Amino acid sequence: MIQVQNVTLRFGKRTLFEDVNIKFSSGNCYGLIGANGSGKSTFLKILTGEVETTSGEVIVTKGERISFLKQDHYAFDEMKVLDVVIMGNTPLYEIMKEKEKIYSQTEFSEADGMRLADLEAEFMELNGWNAESDATILLNNLGIQEENHHRLMKEIPVKERVKVLLAQALFGNPDILLLDEPTNSLDIHAIEWLEEFLINFHNTVIIVSHDRHFLNKVCTHIVDIDYGKMKLYIGNYDFWYESSELLQRQMRESNKKKEEKIKELQSFIARFSANASKSRQATSRKKMLEKIQLDEIVPSSRKYPYIDFKIDRPAGKEILKVENLVKEVHGKKILNKISFTVLKGDKIAILGQDDFVKTTLFNILTGKEKYDKGQIEWGKTIEYGYLPQDYTHFFESDQNILEWIGSYYDIKDETILRGFLGRMLFSGEDVFKKVNVLSGGEKSRCMLSKIMLEQPNFLILDEPTNHLDLESITSLNKGLVHFQGEILLTTRDYELNHTVCNRIIEILDDGTIIDRRVPYEEYIKNSNK
Repeated sequence: MIQVQNVTLRFGKRTLFEDVNIKFSSGNCYGLIGANGSGKSTFLKILTGEVETTSGEVIVTKGERISFLKQDHYAFDEMKVLDVVIMGNTPLYEIMKEKEKIYSQTEFSEADGMRLADLEAEFMELNGWNAESDATILLNNLGIQEENHHRLMKEIPVKERVKVLLAQALFGNPDILLLDEPTNSLDIHAIEWLEEFLINFHNTVIIVSHDRHFLNKVCTHIVDIDYGKMKLYIGNYDFWYESSELLQRQMRESNKKKEEKIKELQSFIARFSANASKSRQATSRKKMLEKIQLDEIVPSSRKYPYIDFKIDRPAGKEILKVENLVKEVHGKKILNKISFTVLKGDKIAILGQDDFVKTTLFNILTGKEKYDKGQIEWGKTIEYGYLPQDYTHFFESDQNILEWIGSYYDIKDETILRGFLGRMLFSGEDVFKKVNVLSGGEKSRCMLSKIMLEQPNFLILDEPTNHLDLESITSLNKGLVHFQGEILLTTRDYELNHTVCNRIIEILDDGTIIDRRVPYEEYIKNSNK
């Protein structure tokens, strides 16, 4: 159990949290949600002691071990992958290192022998003999090949290092498990495995994640951070969303009835307070009026951008045809004679283990990269909008947001642009921010704004939820569902794939594809059989 009592955290004049009281109990999984900048990751660091509170305290049940998913991919560059995982259980790892040091000595003293006996006993108690096999199982389940288990961290790809750090956090059955964006860089199968792991995990879990499906699958509770306060809800993310919407609606209806009652009483008092025969009634009504208080409805600090992809002109019959496309990189065919035709109404999820391959396909289709063989035919009426995964080169200028968006569109009326940007959460002075200093989320909203103003009838989106908060992801999801054109989409967001796409194309390791006109959920279920 971990408990937060009267915790307040201030940075200068800004209050991030104030008088937070909450208890996290064993056997439950808590999803920590809140707008970007609300302090979700900071709160996890408060729980671990990495960030000191201004006031209040964090109480952890004596003897319980906290494990925290760290995001520093380069901290263990000179260590072997297996050792990094076992480090997740610090007491066990320290015992192993001390044992190793003593055994490496050429001569043993009596004290060394006694110390070794103690270490061996502790090693047994911590299940040390199974440490390496347990670590191996975790790595295998997360999709890290055994050939990489004994390599140095710096010798494996960065995305693999993320998985190693996750395995480190999960290792050794921690009493309290803190996970900050654990599904980052995980493929579909690794995410499914992690979901099952957490569902069957009997200790305390606290998670920060932008993956709505993941939160729905694993969470028993939701902790909502808003205006520096935390409110605990029983249930998963969807239950929180629906119940919070219902609560707000009920409070508005309740207040409406109370307001009507207040007006009725005020009218009565005004009419009869001067009438001696009814003055007693008027006084009574006045007392009733004083007792009626409107429920305090505090609007959420969350803001949802308005994402709506309008089409300038509908597509004709011919959309996109790809025939026998071949792309070779470093002697390997990453695209091996792939063929597919996009038809009217297609919203296609592009799946595959290798992000580089999917991005390469999108770059080829949009003319950003060359291909070796094959043919690509775009319909004459098709105008595509492309959201690349890496769009940093779009933001290298010294322009502000208003100038940046205006440079793509010949719109003379600044009021129109400001109104549009306001709906994308760039209001007031925000439009004068320099684009080269924007956050990841702000740049992503700028790119979506650019595409919306283009009004394409075909969308190509490479990991569009990267850098977006839950509110923006929800808005993007709605926008794509209502989009009247065709889509090629690659994303790890389950809900986006599930609710938007009606066709799946999976790129296999040998560069060939599987093409199925089925919903995403059905495809995943069949692929697991």
